[in-house]
Amino acid sequence: MAQSSSPVSAIAERYAGSLFELARESGQLANVEAALASFERMLSESDDLKRLVTSPVFSAGEQAKAISTILDRAGISGLAGNFLRVVAQNRRLFAVPSMIRAFRDIAARERGEMSAEVTSAHALSPAQEAELKAALKAMSGKDVAIQLTVDPSLLGGLVVKVGSRQIDTSLRTKLNSLKLALKEVG
Repeated sequence: MAQSSSPVSAIAERYAGSLFELARESGQLANVEAALASFERMLSESDDLKRLVTSPVFSAGEQAKAISTILDRAGISGLAGNFLRVVAQNRRLFAVPSMIRAFRDIAARERGEMSAEVTSAHALSPAQEAELKAALKAMSGKDVAIQLTVDPSLLGGLVVKVGSRQIDTSLRTKLNSLKLALKEVG
């Protein structure tokens, strides 16, 4: 594994690596990956869940109890559910988003793929997604697993993160660059 640049990423990589090994040994990689994606979606859609995960105000017991209830209601069980419960008990919920990204990266590498995080101003059509995957495959020489996120504040274009590289073609960035250039001129 690559050397981590922060304590959070080091924690995330250790937890994700352990979960990956358990999932592979038990033949549950696809189930765990789907469950983690579901939890990540819930996290992105709920400010209350984000607050629970990131706030140091909640005790480990409160976090564990709340996460357990949320997982039961969402139908996330098995290895992924147990993993998230252990993370809550160990007071590491703040690192869950990084753990999920690290798990996805490890799983993609295992399949011979690269993973890419793509943020667009609006949802991509299946044809656009296929075209993007083909372009990324041509660039990297590997199949690419894409994690799509929609951020209307981009106004248009895409932000693509593949490994340590980021390609930002968003209209927001172009407008900010133009604004900065105009300030330098005037």
